Amino acid sequence: MDNFLRAQLPRIAGLAMAGVSFFAVSAAEAKQITIWCWDPNFNVAIMKEAGSRYTKAHPDVTFNVVDFAKADVEQKLQTGLSSGAGAGLPDIVLIEDYGAQKYLQSFPGAFAAMSDKVDYSGFAPYKVQLMTLDGKVYGMPFDSGVTGMYYRKDYLQAAGFKPEDMQNITWDRFIEIGKQVEAKTGKKMMGIDPNDAGLVRIMMQSASGWYFDKDGNPNITNNPALKASLETFGKLMSSGVYKPAAGWANWVSTFTSGDVAAVVTGVWITGTVKAQADQSGKWGVAPIPALSIAGATHASNLGGSSWYVLANSAEKDDAVDFLNQEYAKDIDFYQKILTDRGAVGSLMAARGGAAYSVADPFFGGEKVWQNFADWLAKVPPVNYGIFTNEVDAAVTAQVPAIAKGEPIDDALKAIEQQVKTQIQ
Repeated sequence: MDNFLRAQLPRIAGLAMAGVSFFAVSAAEAKQITIWCWDPNFNVAIMKEAGSRYTKAHPDVTFNVVDFAKADVEQKLQTGLSSGAGAGLPDIVLIEDYGAQKYLQSFPGAFAAMSDKVDYSGFAPYKVQLMTLDGKVYGMPFDSGVTGMYYRKDYLQAAGFKPEDMQNITWDRFIEIGKQVEAKTGKKMMGIDPNDAGLVRIMMQSASGWYFDKDGNPNITNNPALKASLETFGKLMSSGVYKPAAGWANWVSTFTSGDVAAVVTGVWITGTVKAQADQSGKWGVAPIPALSIAGATHASNLGGSSWYVLANSAEKDDAVDFLNQEYAKDIDFYQKILTDRGAVGSLMAARGGAAYSVADPFFGGEKVWQNFADWLAKVPPVNYGIFTNEVDAAVTAQVPAIAKGEPIDDALKAIEQQVKTQIQ
């Protein structure tokens, strides 16, 4: 025995007495899971929290969460998958829900199916459907874009309306209320960015429709949900109850400044609404307005992302187990990310946690998170297909004409023609 090893014997003995195995984690056994995602204050921070929880129980597994811009994640993933080798790709990647089917169908075999490891019956059905291909489920559902209608109670009260008057209304009623609000307060009802088709998507999914049918084929001219959404969007534009916005920042300022009485969008906007401390107690939340067609609901979705494991990952099994343990089973984890980050996950069992039932003084004591959790279960599942962004561009191109009164059937034909040209 050499002198160095002899000198270490007392230390080794002391560690053993303390219950620490000297050979617990060798360099060969240590595993690091690399994750790509965006938004340091939301996705990145949440994944670091999940990783730290898993490492406590699995000290041989650590995490390298890499923060990229969303566009960079998509570009790097596309390039890596297109190369065929998959070199340089992470073990886990965040993919926006609208793009899930494009990746799954364009790169068969690139992602690990988790159907045999994860109990997907515990998640919101619409999230599971969008990551399913040929009977197999490939992703781990994460945050929801469940939508709601945020409204200024003070403005509505000044116009003669009570909170109950905002519950389960139609879009036609929303416009009627908007006219009265402007007449009494001078405030527009909502901000609209004509170059963003997000509101059309909210309306369309609320009526169980999308740009594609259940098989993923384009469904434009014979789509009742899309037609009703465009008609309603046109009514909003022609009614004059909206304040025009150009771009994200300008749209956000329409409500943070107090210039409009309502916001219809995803739950992820809650933190931005609450950031205006001087508006505390002045806001309420209600279900989104419904279209006036058969099958219309007051529940929808805008945005949201999910986690995917690369099939060629050297740490595939541990990556899947990590996602399964933290995102499919850890209820306390969901309570923490709701409290710390305002993240409404899509695991239905998490809705029973204490964080969801807390009365929020900013919203006058309403249990806002519980409301969104309840609406989450009602979001109609649809097939996002693989060309949502392309159809969005075609829809947006028709908005100016729709605002000027172009017949919706003509707009639908123009959209369909542009879509055929773009996705051939």
